[in-house]
Amino acid sequence: MAEEKSGLMAMLMRPSAKYSLLGLLGFGFVSGIIFWGGFNTAMEATNTLDFCISCHEMRDTVYQEYKQTVHYSNRTGVRAVCSDCHVPKDWVHKMARKIQASGEVYGKIMGTIDTPEKFEAKRLTLAEHEWKRMKDSDSRECRNCHSFDGMNAEKQKQRARKQHELAQRDKGTCIDCHKGIAHKKPQGMKEEDDE
Repeated sequence: MAEEKSGLMAMLMRPSAKYSLLGLLGFGFVSGIIFWGGFNTAMEATNTLDFCISCHEMRDTVYQEYKQTVHYSNRTGVRAVCSDCHVPKDWVHKMARKIQASGEVYGKIMGTIDTPEKFEAKRLTLAEHEWKRMKDSDSRECRNCHSFDGMNAEKQKQRARKQHELAQRDKGTCIDCHKGIAHKKPQGMKEEDDE
């Protein structure tokens, strides 16, 4: 029995080239599936509303504002959660956004936004970063649900219809006009930002 154990150990420690390659490929394949499944599950878990409001900075400030908007409650029952507006759907942009969000987590850990007062003091800076990100992406996340092609101009109020026509003509993007759509506008905004 002891000889069988040592023979098996010797084979595992110094397998032939054939078994070594097959073993490595099999192990790599299974490990890859487990890693990718775990990684993807973790990424999706961080896109839930419960995760987003798990820290009091979000739960007590922007979440309370969001609950008063049409993105939270409306006649059709369609709800956009935090990740619908703040996390891209495609993998490359999603990973870039998750890396960027790690800086926001760092701010929480270091205590730069851990009280309502500190959060309000940084609100304008945080909002400007988000507005720039949205402008640079042509409001990609807004367009997951909204598009000029999908709008029925006949059902819009005259002012909205005119603004949307101008935006289409001038290659405008949603965030150019819709700052503060789901959260209150920060104090101290520049005049050109306060549209």
